[in-house]
Amino acid sequence: MTLIETVKELRAWRKAAGRVVFVPTMGALHEGHATLVREARRLVGPGAQVAASIFVNPLQFGPGEDFDRYPRTLESDLALCQEAGADIVFAPGMAEVYHADSSIQIRESSLSTVLCGASRPGHFDGVCTVVAKLFNLVQPDEAIFGKKDYQQLAIIRRMARDLDIPVTLHGVETVREPDGLALSSRNRYLTAAERAQAPALRAALLAAHAAWGTGVTGARKLLDLIHRHLADHASLGRKDYIALVDRHTLQPLNIAHAPGLIALAVFFDKARLIDNIELG
Repeated sequence: MTLIETVKELRAWRKAAGRVVFVPTMGALHEGHATLVREARRLVGPGAQVAASIFVNPLQFGPGEDFDRYPRTLESDLALCQEAGADIVFAPGMAEVYHADSSIQIRESSLSTVLCGASRPGHFDGVCTVVAKLFNLVQPDEAIFGKKDYQQLAIIRRMARDLDIPVTLHGVETVREPDGLALSSRNRYLTAAERAQAPALRAALLAAHAAWGTGVTGARKLLDLIHRHLADHASLGRKDYIALVDRHTLQPLNIAHAPGLIALAVFFDKARLIDNIELG
């Protein structure tokens, strides 16, 4: 595996790379990221390349968020990428990605107004800007994203469509601990007591999905079920949102149907965790 740290090196590699499948990350990698790299490896044909990137993007962190304390674990991240099958890792410094006088960003005005975007204004503009830059630099034929951040995947799909970016996007199922907790770089912020309670998020979503399967379709009933389950099984700081939305538009639904999505974001003191479950 090759480590590339400059745009010049990356462009030289890309000229000879052939078909490329890309996995963008912010580092602090875990088994969920390894699964994305392995899926990329599975998709490529003979002679194709798997590229991953590691870059903590400041544009997607708001004031008071955890940019400064976001874990940077490059050495172990590189080992994980190599074991999972990456051919190259692009790990640029800040100056390689953003010019000191950068003045242009991408703005998303529809899918980012709800769910995480409602409480993190500008977050998805930062995501779109850095992903578009990475797409321009790596020029992948295909790219892999996890479904844990379903809103991010939906927005990147919309960006690729609206800006005519020639990349095929794949969403990969959320990788979980044996007790159901979605793997996340931010799980390390949980205390031992919070970690013991965190599987309640997945359990609440499963309970709502099971109720929907028996014919409960009203949004209020399904969301109230989740609220009650969390109140009984977890001591949360606050609930950012618990919502039933259309998977494609991310707009709220009053009646649950396929293709629907139940998504939530909650706080355990310092840790903000997200999860979701698809309907249909």
